[in-house]
Amino acid sequence: MTSPSTSLRLAGGVILAAVVVAAITTPAGTTAPNLAGQANLSELWQDPGDIAARDLRWGRGGQALAPSADVEYAFKAIDAVGYSAGYDVVDPEGRPWDVKTGDEGQPEVIASRLLWAVGYHQPVVYYLPEWRLTNGPVPRPLPGRFRLESDHAALGDWSWNENPFKGTRELRGLVLANLLINNWDLKSSNNKFLMVPMPAGTERWFVVQDLGASFGKTAWPIGTRNRLEDFESQRFVLGVQDGRVQFDYHARHRELLEDLAPADVLWILGLFNRITDQQWNDVFSAAAMSADTSSRYIRKMKAKIQEGLALSGQGTS
Repeated sequence: MTSPSTSLRLAGGVILAAVVVAAITTPAGTTAPNLAGQANLSELWQDPGDIAARDLRWGRGGQALAPSADVEYAFKAIDAVGYSAGYDVVDPEGRPWDVKTGDEGQPEVIASRLLWAVGYHQPVVYYLPEWRLTNGPVPRPLPGRFRLESDHAALGDWSWNENPFKGTRELRGLVLANLLINNWDLKSSNNKFLMVPMPAGTERWFVVQDLGASFGKTAWPIGTRNRLEDFESQRFVLGVQDGRVQFDYHARHRELLEDLAPADVLWILGLFNRITDQQWNDVFSAAAMSADTSSRYIRKMKAKIQEGLALSGQGTS
C-alpha cells in the first residue's frame, strides 16, 4: 500500500483535487452514479500490512500536514450542515480546512484513526484543542476536528445497500468496525465517494467519513456521542443465533447487522487486535483525551475485541 503521508506534498500549500477530477464531477447536491460492478475492492479496503508500524498519532496525513495551533485561520464560511457546528477556513499556507466543533470532534478523529489502522480509507483529519480564527464570529472557537479539503474531491454519497462490495467480507468488516465504536449514525449520507490524488494516479475511494456519533451509547432513534460512561455500559457481542452474531446494538440501521457471521467478526477483530498498546495511547492522544479517560476507553475497546474473538469455533468455517 502506498504511504499516503508521502503522497500529499502540497505545492504552494494547495492541491486542487477538483481539477484532477473535473471531467467526472457530478452536479452539486447530487449523488455519484451507480457504480455497481465497476469498482475494485482496493477502493474500499487495502491490506494495512504491518499495522504495528502505522502512525496512529498523526494518521494518514502524518505530522507534516498537521494544522498548527500557532497560526491564525482565515474565516470563509459557517458550516451549518449536520449536527455539529463548524467553519470553512484557510490556513496561512492557503490550505482549506473543514472544521467541526462540539462533542463530535474528538470521537471522529479517534474513529478515523482506527478505521485507517485496519485498512479502510479515510480523509486527512486532526484535532486542535485550541486555535484562532480571523474575521469570524469569534476569535477563539471551540476545539475542532480539522479535515484537509484539498486532499480530495467529494463526488457524492454511496449506500450500504447498493454498492459494488455487497456480500464481501470487507464491507461486513466495515459495518463491524462501526459497531465496535458504537457508531449509531450509519446513514448513507455519511458515506462519500472521494477522488484522491496519489503518486501513481488519482484513486477513487469509498469512505465512511462522518464518524462523530461514536463512543457513546447506541439507542433508538438517536444515541449519545463521546460519553465515556455510556460507552462502558454496553457490550459488543451477545452471542450467536442460527449462525448469525447478536450484538448489543440498539440504534437505527439494524438491517446492516442481519448477515454478520462469527467469521466476519473474527476477521476484523483480528486486525484490531494487532494494534499495540502504544498505538492505542496515540489514537486517543490524537484527540487530546486525558490520560484517565483514554485508559478507560482503551480498556473497554480491548474488552469488546476479546468478546468478539471469543467467538472462535462458533460457526466460523
